[in-house]
Amino acid sequence: MTGALEAALRTRRDRGGKCLVPYLTGGLGEDWLETIQAASIAGADAVEIGVPFSDPVMDGPTIQLANDKALASGVTPQLILDRLRGADIGVPTAVMTYGNIAYRMGYQRFASSLADGGVSGCILPDIPLEEVGPWAEAADAAGVETVLLAAPTSPDERLVSIARRSRGFVYGVGLLGITGVRDQLADSARVIAARLKEVTDRPVLVGVGVGTPEQAVEVCEVADGAVVGSAMVQRMLDGGGPEGVAELVGEFRSALDQRF
Repeated sequence: MTGALEAALRTRRDRGGKCLVPYLTGGLGEDWLETIQAASIAGADAVEIGVPFSDPVMDGPTIQLANDKALASGVTPQLILDRLRGADIGVPTAVMTYGNIAYRMGYQRFASSLADGGVSGCILPDIPLEEVGPWAEAADAAGVETVLLAAPTSPDERLVSIARRSRGFVYGVGLLGITGVRDQLADSARVIAARLKEVTDRPVLVGVGVGTPEQAVEVCEVADGAVVGSAMVQRMLDGGGPEGVAELVGEFRSALDQRF
């Protein structure tokens, strides 16, 4: 069955458009939930919500700082999920966090908590394909879409397996390294998008190293959409609030809509 996350992205793609998924740190500032809602109104097809973790191995300085600030304020995974429960966000959401949080809570409990909070998908980037089975089975049973990442170094046969197991969309990692805004899009971003498009009909979105509207347009010449994280979180850290984040989301949405 196709979940809400994948359905929303397929709808945008099938209408000839490109998908935009901003990443925003849950619990960063008192208005974090309003910021997510503002991103939805401004044109996001879905929102990726970061659940802060003390050792975010995939993330660069911007998101690490956001995690530290949120954790210092007393934010916990359960507090975030409690706030999401019943919230009118307007588009599907996917939580991005790390495997230890899900493991310590218990996979079934964590998956059920996501579903109860109205969360459609989940990204656990530090659980590799070979070990994702127990989590993915619990997520499937709860109706939560497990989004898997595909690295630029993955061999072709591994991409096939990742695409087959992934739900919602396949997350093409644009470059080797941590998250963060770069001066230009890495060549590997377009390459991984093209390789994934050859092996799956599921939406292919590229993130990591996509930090400007121009870079989003460039990668979407091949990919079905872009995930934009550090640029969005930096706007939160700068005190932009819901209005500032909505403005930035609108800039990405306009760039994609004008080109495609």
